[in-house]
Amino acid sequence: DSGVGAVVLYSLFEEQLRRGAEQNSRMARAGSESFAESLSYFPDAAGADHGARPYLSLLERAAESVSVPVIGSINASAPGSWAAYARSMQECGAAAIELNIYTLPGDAHLSGAEVEQRHLDILAWVKDVVTVPVAVKLSPFFSATADMARRLDLAGADGLVLFNRFLQPDIDPERLAVTPGITLSRASEARLPLTWITLLHGRIDASLAATTGVEGPVELIKYLLAGADVVMTASALLRHGPDYATVLLDGLLHWMSRKGYTTIKDFRGLLAVPIGTDEVAHERVNYVSALRQANSGDYGPW
Repeated sequence: DSGVGAVVLYSLFEEQLRRGAEQNSRMARAGSESFAESLSYFPDAAGADHGARPYLSLLERAAESVSVPVIGSINASAPGSWAAYARSMQECGAAAIELNIYTLPGDAHLSGAEVEQRHLDILAWVKDVVTVPVAVKLSPFFSATADMARRLDLAGADGLVLFNRFLQPDIDPERLAVTPGITLSRASEARLPLTWITLLHGRIDASLAATTGVEGPVELIKYLLAGADVVMTASALLRHGPDYATVLLDGLLHWMSRKGYTTIKDFRGLLAVPIGTDEVAHERVNYVSALRQANSGDYGPW
């Protein structure tokens, strides 16, 4: 009712699936010392999707209840049942699948190439079993983000979501404890995805979805000027409620009217890095220019 183009359901987590499978396994083996033959009544995978059932039920009801596409999301870090659950989501009415590959590779023996290949493998497994579009939600911390985006594009990703927002724990010096608090994103955090969207726009076939830092219409407009095909927000709606989507869209329309634009195509990617530009040199020029500007301001000499 507020005018959004699609809804991404909250993620189904790897840990939920694992916990559900473990519970089913314990139940199947309860009393097996006395009735060992009872184990033969159930196949090994019986009930393996128990942890997914509430999610899939919600997805099915949501898809039937709204007129916009509903997108299913899987949040995991390790190879596993991605493909099976993605297929189940499609069967329950998901218009697309988001692969939220959340991993902070702290293992010093895990190479960057292995991390990248894991993303490509997961995408391939899912693309093999579903026909709906598949988007990959990316980390901003690849050693070569543009190359990773290109490889995912070539591997069949229909969209890239920029970027995943990692949990960044704090330390409480009084309690001598790590505090893993979660905070909603702020507008200042939009600069990193803005940078990469301006660099990737027009260079890959996959659609670019911007996420993080959308507090109001201004951030929505910035992402579109950078070249985003889709702009996503959760924090703004959590702060203000679902009707706030109307505020975002009304602000966009008002700005378009002031600027003389009639469609989003008129200005999408207007401020993206032009095709044919030396991207590395372009960023160096901007970097040095920003430092020189700071040098003439309140930040002291450079």
